[in-house]
Amino acid sequence: MFDKILIANRGEIACRVMETARALGAKTVAVFSDADADSKHVRLADEAVYIGGSAPADSYLRGEAIIAAALETNAGAIHPGYGFLSENPDFVEAVEAAGLVFIGPSTEAIRKMGLKDAAKALMEEAGVPVVPGYHGAAQSPDILQKAADAIGYPVLIKAVAGGGGKGMRLVEKRKDFEASLESARSEAITAFGNQNVLIEKYVQKPRHIEMQIFGDGDTVVHLFERDCSLQRRHQKVIEEAPAPGMTEEMREAMGSAAVRAAEAIGYKGAGTVEFIVDASDGLRTDRFWFMEMNTRLQVEHPVTEAVTDVDLVEWQLRVAFGESLPQKQSELKINGHAFEARIYAEDVPKGFLPATGRLTHLTFPEIARTDSGVRAGDYISPWYDPMIAKLIVHGPSRDAALRQLETALRNTDIAGTTTNMSFLSLLAKQSDFAAGNVDTGLIERHIERLAMEPIADSKTRTVAALCAMGMLSSPETKPKSSLVMWAPLTHSVSMTHQKEIFEARVTVFGTGRYEVDLGNVQHKVCFAQDSWWVDQTNVTARMVKFGQELTVFWGGAFVFHILDPLKCEEEIDVGGNVVSAPMPGLVKSILTTVGCRVAKGDKLVILEAMKMEHALLAPRDGLIESILTNEGAQVEEKNALIVLENVDEDFVK
Repeated sequence: MFDKILIANRGEIACRVMETARALGAKTVAVFSDADADSKHVRLADEAVYIGGSAPADSYLRGEAIIAAALETNAGAIHPGYGFLSENPDFVEAVEAAGLVFIGPSTEAIRKMGLKDAAKALMEEAGVPVVPGYHGAAQSPDILQKAADAIGYPVLIKAVAGGGGKGMRLVEKRKDFEASLESARSEAITAFGNQNVLIEKYVQKPRHIEMQIFGDGDTVVHLFERDCSLQRRHQKVIEEAPAPGMTEEMREAMGSAAVRAAEAIGYKGAGTVEFIVDASDGLRTDRFWFMEMNTRLQVEHPVTEAVTDVDLVEWQLRVAFGESLPQKQSELKINGHAFEARIYAEDVPKGFLPATGRLTHLTFPEIARTDSGVRAGDYISPWYDPMIAKLIVHGPSRDAALRQLETALRNTDIAGTTTNMSFLSLLAKQSDFAAGNVDTGLIERHIERLAMEPIADSKTRTVAALCAMGMLSSPETKPKSSLVMWAPLTHSVSMTHQKEIFEARVTVFGTGRYEVDLGNVQHKVCFAQDSWWVDQTNVTARMVKFGQELTVFWGGAFVFHILDPLKCEEEIDVGGNVVSAPMPGLVKSILTTVGCRVAKGDKLVILEAMKMEHALLAPRDGLIESILTNEGAQVEEKNALIVLENVDEDFVK
């Protein structure tokens, strides 16, 4: 085994690789940027080397700096993780030219699978079914438009060098093709430096099912499938293994196709062959097609590890060191069912807008495996993917594993930034998903319900009020002594929750005996039988207070802000006249002009942040009074970009 390896990555995947490397007796070297100087992966490593500024182009994409760090620390190999340089063939060549081992596939294999159009042509030669589409080199808008017309709408525009949903647009009508093409190319050139696209027929009820494969250069095996159909904006949300409704016949057909795909390029290392499956008539062996091959470890690899009892990172290290595959195909078995939920700092009601902020509180339940690259106190930076953690559960059956997932989500406590926890919890309980009736459009069809902001009920507000006053801090804490001399004492606290101001009046009748008046409802609270009770409800809430922010975890995460009594009339934002940047980013385009009439929901600015384009919308009907930025400007969070004038009620767009 290698004596020392360098991990050319950050966050949870860097921590994940270090865990296995350490178990195998190998020392680890981390690399870090300005933003990651005190990050978890740096603290876990045996050594750490600074490689540049916070922007990925100044650090994690600097191949020469990473190789220099490996040579400086006498590391024998480099593990790329996923993203960044993991599928960059030029980096692989440079690593090997420096006398180091790249823990992954060959340059040739990455090049063959790196461009989707060339990869699909290769797959056709290998007898792997591919989706009907245009994969040609001619890229003029007219040719692409004609190709889409010939294929028939709806079609999918996909960046040939793409991944993670970037540079991808669904076009349902011919009239939308030109604008969608321009948008996809713009995003693709930013993310990959290559604006070429391919056009594919869009499958009406698609499922995304992928096969985990592994090769040692001579032999290839598959470690069965993962279903990744639950997606938003083409990015995976909850993955599972095995796929619901999978038959042995279908698994054999897909597994054989995946192995043929890998054998066609002499594959060595971990890889994933992604298929699009038409589920309109169940899972049929004539209804799946090759989409792409990811020549690296996938984010969702833990679900495969859970059902096969295989450490895929260990396999990567052993095969890169020159060993043969640890197991034959006949020795690999599926045991039970597993789910993975991706926890992100993002604002779901605002279109999954990435969020930033300091994690003032972070705890995970013991019943789940948690892969995370952050700790309590860490800052979610605007520079990188805003993932907080991956929550992985395993059970003897799909139903059992799903119950574990629901429990694990319910007992994950995060405070300090906006997250997708409510969305994940609602999704885990969604009836179609629970029944295994999944496809890639499920989230979009139910987004109104899934994106609902969690609103605290009156009992949760009662608990929050008592916590804000210091009368209750946890379900187990006994009440402080309260002396009532002649008449009950009444105290009040003003708080905000989801942009609503409310006042709670708390009357103290004695130690552990209160009445909380919220205006429209009153609750009696007492401490009895070593527990707190709100009326007849046992309080099992968990509470976290940081400064003036209070989070109550009780059937969800409910955030309250305690108002200063001298500032109770503080204005709460309910739309307003100003469109501000929700995060630091680059103003990619301004879609309006001064004096222009706009309606609520119109796109005004395209902001590029975290390698994605985000549309900033008009908060209401109005006239554009002023534009405070320029295209190409770098803006900070909360910078004002557009100011609207008021218009009268008979405004007509």
